[in-house]
Amino acid sequence: MKRIPILFILLGFLVFISCNPAETTDNSGDTTEPAPAPEASIEKPKPTKAGYQAGDMVEDFSLKNVDGSMVSLASLGDDVKGAVVVFTCNTCPYAVKYEDRLVNLSKETKAKGYPMLAIMPNDLTVKPDDSLDKMKIRAEEKGFDFPYIIDEGQEIYPKFGATRTPEVFLLQKTDEGFKLAYSGAIDDNHEDASAVKVNYVNS
Repeated sequence: MKRIPILFILLGFLVFISCNPAETTDNSGDTTEPAPAPEASIEKPKPTKAGYQAGDMVEDFSLKNVDGSMVSLASLGDDVKGAVVVFTCNTCPYAVKYEDRLVNLSKETKAKGYPMLAIMPNDLTVKPDDSLDKMKIRAEEKGFDFPYIIDEGQEIYPKFGATRTPEVFLLQKTDEGFKLAYSGAIDDNHEDASAVKVNYVNS
């Protein structure tokens, strides 16, 4: 994987627009706009810092996949060079726009030794359409070739410091474990895949 220029990373944060794991809805249950700032919407206790920072070692986890298996970083195998962890869901309109892009990105990064894991972080009492059963349907419809796993206890996304969907975390594998190399936007255009000029994950 090539190093990502600092300028591109900064641009990624500027253009990153998406939904919050604890996003609010109107009475119809439909998302009407991007979630408010995390401080106003996340109900779970906040970590002492805003999740993992670049260079931090990432604690392993074990979460249920749509096929019923348990998936962890360790389960990716000994030969991987790292992993691409994406927090996403069925219901956020921004996440939905990225579904086809994730399928393509997964193929590209897996070929380079960086398999993808997609984690659904939402509270099901707020977002019932993000249930494991409906995740399974979505994964089959879209042809996900990567694990689509659920953070049922909402314990993993605060450790990463994920506040929106989709949000990506690029991990590098080291002798000590997986280390965070990059976090933020997937690319520079959330509206139009054909207009993307920079892919921050696969640059």
